[in-house]
Amino acid sequence: MPNSPIQSPASFVPSRATAFSDVDGTALLVSQSNPLPVTMSATTGTAPSPLAGSTSASAILGPFAPITGRGIILVLSGTWVGTVKVTRSTDGGTTRLPLTAAGATWAQFSANCCEAVWEESDAAARFYLDVALTSGTLTYRLAQ
Repeated sequence: MPNSPIQSPASFVPSRATAFSDVDGTALLVSQSNPLPVTMSATTGTAPSPLAGSTSASAILGPFAPITGRGIILVLSGTWVGTVKVTRSTDGGTTRLPLTAAGATWAQFSANCCEAVWEESDAAARFYLDVALTSGTLTYRLAQ
């Protein structure tokens, strides 16, 4: 931060700083050599096995059980024609609903992709791929 000149009428500049707790519990001021320790929340557990494979036919594939708090990545590849929709269920797959954002379709694809499609906060949620192929072979991977 650049030095600011002290101007009249005040002959002082109040100092304010952000601090955080050091490993021994003392206050440590934020500076260039001591940046604010910001990290994503640590989620315990091993990453789940991906939902991965290939199909030449329309199918409902899943379930994929993600760890909460981590992004879910979808990779679609191959030479195929059709649509792939990511759906979500919290009742063991009985009811599978498409993902939406502000009421608009989300996570529905008709071409190869590699994208983050969702971040889950409900441990009961399971994800499925609703594949409707017209032709070709689709290779898919839903993982964290």
